[in-house]
Amino acid sequence: MWQLYSEGRYAELHKAITDRQAAESGWQPPSDLLERLEVAEARTRLINASDLKQYATVVELGASTPSLLTCSDIDILWRVAEAFIRTDRADRGQDTYAYILKNCANPQERLATVQKAAALLPYQPMQDILALEKPDGNSGREFDSIRTDLARRFVAEGNDDPKLDIAPTYLAEVERVAQSQGLASDAVLLGWYYLRRQNYGDAEKWFRIAHDKGDSAAASQGLALVLIADGKPQEAEDVMYKWRGVSKDATATYLAATANLMALQPPVALGENVLSRIATEVIAQKYVPTAQQFGWFARSLNQPQTALRWFETALNWKPDDEPSAYGLAVTRNQLNDRQGVADIQRLWAGRSERIARLNEVKPQVPASSAPLPLPNQAVPQTAAASSQVPATPRARSETSMTAGGGSSAQIEYGQSERRTPPVRRNARQPRGCSTTINSQLLTPGDALSRGWCLMDLNRPMEAIAAFETAMNAPAGKMREDAAYGQSLAYLRAGLTNNAAVAATKAPLSHQRAAELQVAILANRALSAFTAKRYQETLIYLDQRAQLQQERLDLMVLRGYCYLNLKMYDDAERIFTAVAATGNKDGNRGLTDLRLALHPDHSE
Repeated sequence: MWQLYSEGRYAELHKAITDRQAAESGWQPPSDLLERLEVAEARTRLINASDLKQYATVVELGASTPSLLTCSDIDILWRVAEAFIRTDRADRGQDTYAYILKNCANPQERLATVQKAAALLPYQPMQDILALEKPDGNSGREFDSIRTDLARRFVAEGNDDPKLDIAPTYLAEVERVAQSQGLASDAVLLGWYYLRRQNYGDAEKWFRIAHDKGDSAAASQGLALVLIADGKPQEAEDVMYKWRGVSKDATATYLAATANLMALQPPVALGENVLSRIATEVIAQKYVPTAQQFGWFARSLNQPQTALRWFETALNWKPDDEPSAYGLAVTRNQLNDRQGVADIQRLWAGRSERIARLNEVKPQVPASSAPLPLPNQAVPQTAAASSQVPATPRARSETSMTAGGGSSAQIEYGQSERRTPPVRRNARQPRGCSTTINSQLLTPGDALSRGWCLMDLNRPMEAIAAFETAMNAPAGKMREDAAYGQSLAYLRAGLTNNAAVAATKAPLSHQRAAELQVAILANRALSAFTAKRYQETLIYLDQRAQLQQERLDLMVLRGYCYLNLKMYDDAERIFTAVAATGNKDGNRGLTDLRLALHPDHSE
């Protein structure tokens, strides 16, 4: 019995106890054995509940079995801490991590505790956790090895919350490593931190460093937003053009640059290729602000017919856009289209004073003293400026303005989707990959980080693509991580066969290969059972059992396979063993077995 206990074969131990009690009247097992068995089974149930993300059950089991919550079983403490946080009791989770650092001495476990806490706790509580750090005995601190990763994580958190002030020591650490290691991702991280706080000087410095080291969508978006805020939309448009289609955020940033560029006063001289590509994108996205600015731009070139078409196009996309309606009215008035002006005034009666009083005041163009809204801002009605429309035409042909002047674009324009893009980060945090980008444009390292981030957001299909890009890394640890991650992503997506193929794309460690094999066999067993292929299910379960002790839920699955195959003795043996652990599914299985054997007694 002690041997069964030491091997974790608890169901068999219960049966051995029952058999001996039946054979020897009055025999009772040692109380020490029963107590240890109870704790061991509670530990197993807690781990299963944690793996299944049944966090309330984890907390309940931890509270009812305090003997589990000791430094000798640090994994259980970690699981309970996570369960507290996942059930909106972050303070209790923080207390659990603090308990470990106050009472447990193993250096590796203390370091892992801080890493686990940092993945779940926000910045401020983490400062209390880090205050429990001890000297390492070598003139350093015990968490020095992860100091840089923590600093990156905290700065990234500051990117998501502009009101969160990160300690200067963390910023200095990221700046130090950005300069010493030369990673573009660190420069991007700093750029977004300063941009969120409108520190445009430092933001531009770091975005330019990132852009020069490895041009990316994140670096270009950040730099473009800085340039827009600094009144340099022409450079912003040029920086963002190649990245305009990688995501909705990239498109929004590019369009914001175009709107600000076309709104410059006095208008800048733009080549036909630039005008053409801007017009093409504006038409494709049905972007009203730039279409409207094209109208004013055409008027500045004394091209009223082109201006008319652009204002009409903008109104077709957004009929309640008052600045476009005003531009259309002004242009029709210039062309002496009195009826057209009257029609607009009638449509906008009571909604626009300047349209109603068009013939009483001189026409005005939009103000250009401040940038147009960035992608995360609502587009207000364009204010009127005091400057007159220039009467002298620019030396440019009418055709240069008509590249996109039609209104036949089919792509819907969604203003609510325009928002400032979040920074992509190396740390495995959900918020760092909330936007959609083309993973093929990333480096293998960035793609690997994005893959794990997407897994945290439960977006396995996108993670699969990211891990595929990471496979481009040379043979080594990164390639192994990519194959491992892609296999997990396929498993989460329910594509078991694909997961098996992904696991062969790179040599995996024995532990990882075994872990994936166990998961793949479990998934195949579940799929076969769902398809009522019970013999096949048993084959997969037997193969899995050779690698890892069978979980209670899979024992229940085995029991029902036996039941459906009319192997009633085997079904009874399994369900009895499961029921002996206190598992309700075991009792339910015994009930179903009795109904199958005695259908006349179903009542």
